[in-house]
Formats: sequence, C-alpha cells, structure tokens
Amino acid sequence: MPTITLEQVSAGYGSTPQLIEVNATFLAGRCAAVVGPSGAGKTTLLRLLNRFGEPSGGRVLLDGIPIVELFVQTLRRRVGLVPQKPVLLTDTVEEEVRVGRAVTAERVGELLTRAGLTPDFAGRRCAELSGGEAQRVCLARALAVEPEVLLLDEPTSALDDVATAAVGDLIRTHCDSGGSVVLVSHDTTFVTEVADETWRLEHGLLSRRTDPRTGESS
Repeated sequence: MPTITLEQVSAGYGSTPQLIEVNATFLAGRCAAVVGPSGAGKTTLLRLLNRFGEPSGGRVLLDGIPIVELFVQTLRRRVGLVPQKPVLLTDTVEEEVRVGRAVTAERVGELLTRAGLTPDFAGRRCAELSGGEAQRVCLARALAVEPEVLLLDEPTSALDDVATAAVGDLIRTHCDSGGSVVLVSHDTTFVTEVADETWRLEHGLLSRRTDPRTGESS
C-alpha cells in the first residue's frame, strides 16, 4: 500500500528555507491536502516526493524504502506528479496521453473521461487547448501510467464547477481503490469536499490541522 513518509525533511532555495525538519506520513487510501500561503513551499514539497527536487536534509520514504534507493523511472511510475502549469510534449492529445505508456485508443478515451474531458478530445491538437483542458490532459497522461500515488498541484485552478467535480470523483475513486493522493490547493471548498486530512505549511513548518468541530486532527 502506497504510504509516503517524510523524516526530518528540510529544503529551500538558496538561503531561504521552505521546509524545516518536516515530519509527516501520507497514508494509502487517503487524500491529504496541503494548504498554506503562496510561496510557503507547497509545490517544493510535492516535487520532493518524486525526486523532481532533492531535500537538503532528512529523507523521503515510499512504503518504508528511501526513494533515493529506487530507480527514478520506477519511482515516477509509482508516484505521478500533475503540475499546476501543464507542459505538453506532443502534437495531439492522443499522443500526449500515451507519453508514459502505450495504451489503446479505447483506453485513451476512458482516461480522458476520468479527467473530465470527452473522448473526442483525443483528436485535438495540444496547441489548441485552453489552460484547463491542458491541465486535464496532463492528468489523463499521469493516470495512463497507473500510479499508486497522485501528486496534484492546484488541479482545479483553471476549471469550472463541472470539471472540478470530475476531478473530485477521480480523487475519491483513486483513494477508494487503495491509492493515495497528496493535493495542494487554495480552493477551500474543494479541499473540504475531497480531503481526508489537511496539513498546513507555513514558515517552513508542516502541521496537521485540527477539525474545530471535533477537536481531532483532520
């Protein structure tokens, strides 16, 4: 089961710390939301979880194994990152969804549907997509690899209510099947609807938030 653990993790840019000896565990079957002010280091945190960045101290583990001991390609198949700013690599949507794994045309359509697009988007050119459409194509591309862990950076920032609901359904389905999601979002309504637990990152410190209704950690 895909559990991610951070042990005394520190990171930052130059002399500016963004994470200071952070400890956290993100469990399988759950969606963990990370919230906090802009520039606090939330994206940095996500990037550390599949080695698009390296900590200056501490370590990150996947199912108890330090991720530095895993082949990077293997790690990124198990832990998929969907960035806030989509980067598309090919000419057509169908080609884009197949970047990480060769899948059938039928499967491309299924993945696009899960990401909140219709199957006919497969024939569209990537250069013609809106920001929100490109973001969802990136999500479908990540899903094609069948990752155990999804890292989502502001996945609803360019989406309307219908598309946002589709992403919420995708997160719930992924967690219900035993996968895990680490979500960064400023959308408090979306976080409330989809997250099983909420963590706040501020001034380099990551703490699990307490639900004011119950007095328990979220």
